[in-house]
Amino acid sequence: MEKIVIIPTYNEVENIVSIVETVFALNQNYHVLVIDDGSPDGTANAVKNLFSKYPGALFLEERKGKLGLGTAYIHGFRWALANGYQFIFEMDADFSHNPADLERLYQACKFNGADVAIGSRYTKGGKVENWPLDRHIYSKGGAIYTRLITFMPVKDPTAGFICYKRKVLQTINFDAITFVGYAFQIEMKFAAWKLGFTIKEIPITFIDRKIGVSKMSKGILKEGVFGVIKIQWLSMFKNYRKKVAAISSTDIAKQVTDIH
Repeated sequence: MEKIVIIPTYNEVENIVSIVETVFALNQNYHVLVIDDGSPDGTANAVKNLFSKYPGALFLEERKGKLGLGTAYIHGFRWALANGYQFIFEMDADFSHNPADLERLYQACKFNGADVAIGSRYTKGGKVENWPLDRHIYSKGGAIYTRLITFMPVKDPTAGFICYKRKVLQTINFDAITFVGYAFQIEMKFAAWKLGFTIKEIPITFIDRKIGVSKMSKGILKEGVFGVIKIQWLSMFKNYRKKVAAISSTDIAKQVTDIH
């Protein structure tokens, strides 16, 4: 019970069975936790139908309504900590992240000194396939913008393919993480960096989804633009490091028990 892959879903019935089965087909002892936000298309039921095939290794947390990517992951982090996992992964359901790359992220954390391993599109060797020009511009421009504002040494700050060591998530005060869209990914990396953890970027090929609908929206883009400024502002003037650290035993206990 060392490795858990958290997959947030909303209307991913066309992808969820394939992605779950592909992770288990790696035969690398991964467990999978799906966080479903009340998908009306039956995503949760598709996961339940797999329970008998992967007993004790596949789990589902159902939430009422579309509550946002960030809160889904924090729910999953708390669940994973409460259940004793040592390496906790984020991954999309739509195959934009190749499950075969999970082991490369794991190896970086287990053996090569990373506390946080990021599957990166923009580090040397990383690339993107099948994206339209406007998505390239938004994504790469956003990454450059984030680095200029925050000075964080991460080339792909909005990446959502990540391995965290347990100690990182135990240390971050989830109540201080305020964003729910792509800015959530920036804020988590920024918090880990400010708390002194080692972040390494592992090159991946990001492939745009072939099935289903992207969850990108103008609201998410707006949150990213203004969220970066807010994150840096807080870090400069509001004692960010102290705020974002779960420094007491009570705080750490809350991290591993408050999953509902």
